[in-house]
Amino acid sequence: MTGRAGRSEHGPQAAQALIRGVGGQEPKVAADAFAAPTSVVLGDVVMAAGSSVWYQAVLRGDGGPIVLGADSNIQDNSTVHVDPGFPVTIGERVSVGHNAVLHGCTVEDDVLIGMGATVLNGARIGTGSLVAAQALVPQGMQVPPGSLVAGVPAKVKRSLTDEELDGIKLNAAVYVDLAKRHRVAFSDDESGAV
Repeated sequence: MTGRAGRSEHGPQAAQALIRGVGGQEPKVAADAFAAPTSVVLGDVVMAAGSSVWYQAVLRGDGGPIVLGADSNIQDNSTVHVDPGFPVTIGERVSVGHNAVLHGCTVEDDVLIGMGATVLNGARIGTGSLVAAQALVPQGMQVPPGSLVAGVPAKVKRSLTDEELDGIKLNAAVYVDLAKRHRVAFSDDESGAV
């Protein structure tokens, strides 16, 4: 039998993310962060306040640290992974679009990573930038702040407009609100306690 928000006879355990330690490294998840059911958060991962990891997304900190900054989101089916010597640092108010891959890279504050984009080891995406959908940011690429990057391999196309920068911040804020609503939908009561 199924009730509100997908409840079933399997109880609250059926509606939890897989959050586990690996190799002695335990994830650290802020009390108000949201990890959707079917998401996976493993190993040396920090999820800051207001951050969210969505359905089928994977954060695999089994070879080094992953830091997900405040009010940032990793959307459905995305993968965040490290390599030895290449941790992942994601700043504040970052949106990582559906099906994106972040691998051993740094993403500064107020960035949008488009759907299906890939950012490889040692790359750095500067503050206030936008990586277009399906772009491939090659290993070691340094993207200046405020840039639009697109293509395979990715190239800086131009500077972002103020309107585009505002849109990036708005997108992150929308996901903070969505995470609150989804947290309530999967909680044991309307307060959002899981």
